[in-house]
Amino acid sequence: MSFFTAVIGVLAPLMIALSPVLSYGDQALAMHRSKSSAGFSLDIPLIMLVASFLRIFYWPGARYDTSLLVQSVIMVGMQLALLKIALDNRPGPSSKGGESSQPFNGMQANEKGFVEAILNFERPYNFWQWKADKPYWHFLMYFALALCVLQLIFAPIHSFYGFYSEMLGIVGLSVEATLPLPQIVANIQTRACKGFRLSVLASWLIGDAMKMIWFFTSTSEIPWAFKVCGVFQASCDCLLGLQYFFFETQAGAQLLQSTPFASAVSSHHSVQYHQMQQLQDSDWDSHHHPSEYKPALHAPARSLTPTRRPAPFSDDGVE
Repeated sequence: MSFFTAVIGVLAPLMIALSPVLSYGDQALAMHRSKSSAGFSLDIPLIMLVASFLRIFYWPGARYDTSLLVQSVIMVGMQLALLKIALDNRPGPSSKGGESSQPFNGMQANEKGFVEAILNFERPYNFWQWKADKPYWHFLMYFALALCVLQLIFAPIHSFYGFYSEMLGIVGLSVEATLPLPQIVANIQTRACKGFRLSVLASWLIGDAMKMIWFFTSTSEIPWAFKVCGVFQASCDCLLGLQYFFFETQAGAQLLQSTPFASAVSSHHSVQYHQMQQLQDSDWDSHHHPSEYKPALHAPARSLTPTRRPAPFSDDGVE
């Protein structure tokens, strides 16, 4: 057992430090070659970039294992490249796995205020679903700059800096633990894992196994927040594995079709389709002569974004 623990103690830090490239390199190459990021949730780069920035600024106060710091730095570079490729190859809204596959798509603040949008579980100002590319980079630049300023302000205040650093770690690791959630939601919405690479899933699961062993057997400094959030993230990754089995394998699809859940979901989609058909028919009758031709509804149409007030990181005026 001691030999096995020693081997994990050597391999796990190396694998963790290189995990950003091992996990997302294949995904980035696949999107670049196919010229499409369909099925890939843009929330993944958001979550990992925010979490990695917070973990980097958490290190001066916590002085956790160096391999975890190296992982965060490499992760920032990898996720910036991944975001760039995903934005350059975004599919149109009508393609399967396009904008409709993004979790919480269609939730917009409209004419509501920021607080009201939050209370209604909506994304204020269409956050991270902008049509232009510049707001994404502006937000990341302002976020990193704000962390630098706060670091300079609080670092000399020793009585407060310990608490501030600890909160950075807890928030950053909690954000990272939610990484699989956007992809899980996207898979449920599309009932498919299109665009989500099996290599990414495999690297997540293997990484989770090694992290769990290393976190609880390592003699180096591993804060408790890493362990708690690691367990939660590993559980979500296992759920992603089940989704891939049910949605992308023949055996899993047959098993899913035999469950009552499958028939309930199919019935729900059928009701939604007929409701959309009736709404389109009534709208046509109110604007056109009854004798005119009515095209059939082949798929639920995506609602258009209504006019709204200018907001931070808005698409307005961005080319």
